[in-house]
Amino acid sequence: MQNLQDQTVAQIVTQNIKSADVFKKHGIDFCCGGNVSVTKACQRKGVDVAQFTEELNQALTNEIATHNYDSWGLGFLIDFIENNHHTYVRENIEILIQYTQRVAEVHGELHPEVIRINELSEALVAELVPHLEKEEQILFPFVKKLLTLKKEGLKIEEKFVQSPISVMQQEHDHAGDIIKEIAQLSNNFTPPEGACNTYKAMYAKLEEFQNDLFQHIHLENNILFPKAVILEEEISL
Repeated sequence: MQNLQDQTVAQIVTQNIKSADVFKKHGIDFCCGGNVSVTKACQRKGVDVAQFTEELNQALTNEIATHNYDSWGLGFLIDFIENNHHTYVRENIEILIQYTQRVAEVHGELHPEVIRINELSEALVAELVPHLEKEEQILFPFVKKLLTLKKEGLKIEEKFVQSPISVMQQEHDHAGDIIKEIAQLSNNFTPPEGACNTYKAMYAKLEEFQNDLFQHIHLENNILFPKAVILEEEISL
């Protein structure tokens, strides 16, 4: 996408709905007040145009890398999950809820499903935030401790890791059920005909959030957790 600064906000969001998050982050109206250039919109908000354009380009060109996660060491995999998926959740929950609340307020009468989608989104966030903390404060440090013990040739007398893993798996199932219900209510994140840009941005963000969540759960349920159990078995007396 060229000459971003000269295009109108509405044009950019219409061409690629991913850009909506960047405008939302800086408080720039891309829905009703989008008929101004990016330069003018930034000036009105006191936002540095060059920095904003850089963020916009990054959002529009960001692609998901393909990795052989199964070949990674457990410590590296844990750090990747925290730095990528945990960070993604924390950085995106506020804007996600802003979208769902706004669309529910404005469009809920004609599209009652968005009211339920907002309720489910808030429930999902309420579930995920303490879930991440439990992983970071309890499960992940314990797995790293097991790695250290194995490296030092030491053994453990009592097994522990399966207990927090079972809790995490149950919470994964619940979070997955919530996002699946959202997908069903939204017709797989398909905006209705004539939907405004905020409506479209909400569904785009929800779909992005779903994709990240499913990848996050896959890495833990199918790679990290089974390997952690095996690791603990290896160093148990």
